[in-house]
Formats: sequence, structure tokens, C-alpha cells
Amino acid sequence: MANSYLVKPDVDFVKQLKAMGGETLKKCYQCATCSVVCPISPDEKPFPRKEMIAAQWGLKDRLVGNMDVWLCHHCNDCSTYCPRGAKPGDVLNAVRAYSIQEYAWPKWLAKIVPDPRFWWLLLAIPVAIFVLILGPAGYLKIPEGEIEFAKFFPTLLIDIIFVPLATFWIPLVFGIGIYRFVTDIHKNAVAEGKSKRPDLNIPDFLKSVLCVLPTILSHRKFSDCTENKDRYISHLLVLFSFLGLFVVTNCFFVALYILQIPGPYSLGNPIKVLANISAVALLIGVVLMISNRLKDRGENVGKGSYYDWSLIYLVLGLVVTGILSELTRLAHLPGIAYPIYFAHLVFVFCLFAYLPFSKLAHLVYRTLAMAYSRYSEREPCD
Repeated sequence: MANSYLVKPDVDFVKQLKAMGGETLKKCYQCATCSVVCPISPDEKPFPRKEMIAAQWGLKDRLVGNMDVWLCHHCNDCSTYCPRGAKPGDVLNAVRAYSIQEYAWPKWLAKIVPDPRFWWLLLAIPVAIFVLILGPAGYLKIPEGEIEFAKFFPTLLIDIIFVPLATFWIPLVFGIGIYRFVTDIHKNAVAEGKSKRPDLNIPDFLKSVLCVLPTILSHRKFSDCTENKDRYISHLLVLFSFLGLFVVTNCFFVALYILQIPGPYSLGNPIKVLANISAVALLIGVVLMISNRLKDRGENVGKGSYYDWSLIYLVLGLVVTGILSELTRLAHLPGIAYPIYFAHLVFVFCLFAYLPFSKLAHLVYRTLAMAYSRYSEREPCD
């Protein structure tokens, strides 16, 4: 006799999914075309058909904590071939956005980051912090002489703000979310028969994380897509640009505080070269992302929700202001260079402070879901 399941539809959950980009979910009539055409869906209990059923019925417990939602790479093969225009790719994208809110802490911040009504508040927070720090110290003015950004916004003050963000805030928030997420996907997988391992062994799970890193770094799943294959290059450029800038930031930190070598550094400095190459690659990657989203791929493929575009605009603002800061400094235009640099730091703050709540958080959660899929022996390690 089959196990019984008490259905508890959550109408508010359905409404929220619609508001976050899954407004077409009610069009699905369960033909299973999506699961058949998806090139990366596992053979055992494939997605996204079962997730579309859960979304239509408002079965929140079947979606939040479901690793299959995260195995989806939103390549839109399913949406392209959907005969009803239900856009399963967009629906799963909305579920991921909702899940990030569920796992993130504090909840009030998790609620306002994806809400288009509060974009101004998210920008106002770092502006207020910077003004309160710089104003009393007498730095809110254009310095005379050669342009040195440290005279406008001292490096020590920058590090006092950003180092705690990177070393305390992000690990704390992600740590809470990761614990909840991994616990939930294991519970869900065991309950739905998607895991052959009833116990969660942390050392073995960490080995599975290492197992999927080559797939993540090579973006192999993106290259498996057929209808939206051009996303591969743009995402690869953005990923490695961020990795390059991460290396640059740490190198300059060591140079300043350990080697006692203050900037500004010459354009021929190897780390400066890596920084400029990474910045240009990031700009190209973001422009390609925007171009790809704006392409006309038919009415079945959406162009993304505010949640998607807000991250793209944030990264675009970050890289454009970063490049313009350097160019205006080299051109000796202090009246333009310093305000642009201030705006650049605002975007950097937003990227760091809101990372666990933004679309960028999917990199962490998707990696963990892919790792668990290997750990559960549902998919082999490549």
C-alpha cells in the first residue's frame, strides 16, 4: 500500500512564486515534456515536472529543501519546448529565489533585497555608513594635488568596513543558511527516495563538494544546454573575473599590511595587470549576459525577474565605476574621479553585504546541491 501524504496547499506561497517570476506556473498541464528535453536532469526522479506539480499545489515543503530545484541551471530547454508556455525554468528560478530568503538570516534583510520597492534603501545604507564615518573625520571633500583615493577614503577605514563584512558577516549568514539547507535537502532526499545514504556523513559530503568543483569551474552543465548555450561564455567570464579580483584583493592586502608597500601601484605591476584584465573580462561577461537575456527567444522564454536583473545591474555598476575610477585618475580629473570612486565603494559594499540574499548566493547553494547529489549516489562523480 502506498504511503499517504497529507496535502497542505500554501496559497500565499504560490502568490509569492508568481511575484518572483513564476507567474506562468498555472499553465502547466503535466505533459512531462520539460523532464524529457532537459539535458541535465537525472534519469532517476527527473525534474522539473514533479516540481511544477508541487508549485501549482503550493506544496512548499516539497520545494524548499529540494535539491533538484538547484540542479536546474535555468538553461530554458524546458521552457522552449513547453507546449503551454508554462516556463518551468522561470518557475524553478522563482523557487530558488524564495529558498534563498527562507534560509537567509536576518529575515528582514532577506525580504527587502529581492523587493523592487527597496532598491533605494539598499543603496542608501552604505552611503549613510560612509558619510557617518568620513564626515566627522573630515574626508568628505575633494583633496588637492595628485589623485590618491586614500586621501579621499583612507584605506584603513575601507578595511574597517569591508574586512568584517568578508570575514565575519558573510561566513556567519552563509553558515546559518548552509546548515539549514544541507539538513533540509538530506531530509527531503531520504523521504523521497532520492538518496541511498540515510545518514549524513560530513567528511564524505565534503569529499563530494571537492568532486563537483571541476564541474563548477568548467561550467560543464551550461555547455550541455542546447537552447541557451551562449550563457556558457558569459557565466564563465564572470566567474573567473571574480576569482581574479579575489586574488588581486588579497595580494594588495598582503602588500599593504605585511610587506608595507602602499599604493597606488604602476600599471605594469603584475597584480595590477591581473586586476585590469579581470575588470575588462567582467565587463564583457556582464554585457554578454544582458545581451543574452534581451535576445528574442520566443514567448516561452522569459527575460528574467527583478531579482535576476538587480544582481546584473549591481555588478555592471561595480565594474563600470571601477574602470572609470582608474581612467579618470589617470586623466587627472579629481572632480569626477573621487565621486565615481565613492559610488564604486557603494556597489562593492552592496555586493558583499547582500551577497547571501542576492541571486549570487545560488553559486553556494547550487554547489552544495550538486555535491549532495553525488554524495547520495544518485549521480556519479565525474
